[in-house]
Amino acid sequence: MSEIWSAILVFVLLLASTAIGVLVKPLLPEEHKAHETVQLMQLVMGMLITFAALVLGLMTTSARNHFDSVTNDIRAYSADLIQLDVTFREYGADMDFARRNLRAYTAAAIATTWPDEIRPAGDYYPKDIPAENNQEKLEDFRLGAMLHATEQQVRRVSPHDAFHQSLLDVSLTQFDRVIQARWKLIEEAHSSISLPFFSMLALWLMIIFLSFGLVAPRNALALVTITLGALSIASSLYVIVDLDTPFTGPIVVASQPMRDALMHMNR
Repeated sequence: MSEIWSAILVFVLLLASTAIGVLVKPLLPEEHKAHETVQLMQLVMGMLITFAALVLGLMTTSARNHFDSVTNDIRAYSADLIQLDVTFREYGADMDFARRNLRAYTAAAIATTWPDEIRPAGDYYPKDIPAENNQEKLEDFRLGAMLHATEQQVRRVSPHDAFHQSLLDVSLTQFDRVIQARWKLIEEAHSSISLPFFSMLALWLMIIFLSFGLVAPRNALALVTITLGALSIASSLYVIVDLDTPFTGPIVVASQPMRDALMHMNR
């Protein structure tokens, strides 16, 4: 479920729960409206509100930490790509093909991971690869195939001397690190918020707003206040879900580290 639709659904459910409470209140017997009953409801509401606030705070912290972790991993991945390109450059002309392929992969990865941003200039990378930056898949399989084919070609290179042998060994080690970093980013593109947990949290919030409808006075100010509260809760969930999916939605990790790596490769 997308970030915006998650927030809209929660907002509608909270308002519907409040409306049920407002409609049921006049139908309750008088003994259910006694002062002791209202006090008990307020105590239970306070407990639920405190618990929901604690859960929302923990979810916000977790989503923010996940977003920051992915941001740091993108920077580390970009640095790994730069180091690999530097090693290829030091090796010499025998690695020119590897540098071209690595540059093409980086440009294509930028274009598909951040499709709403300006594509890298030039025609040296495939532009027919569709954007796959969603919660289920970060990169098209063809990008992975480009890296795999390049690695196989590098392994077939015959070094001329001990110096080039050491550079080849270093490049293969760096290549393994790049592959591992890539798969880590692909896995981190998935949302860490489980649907059952999100549904249970929505149920808790619905119970709270149902209670609001049962105790709130029937006037415009009370209804506006409850509506604003529902809007605030829905917007906070929107931010949480958006942070938890760092490659989709309005809040995404920056592409600048990858663009810096590509600029270094183009020198």
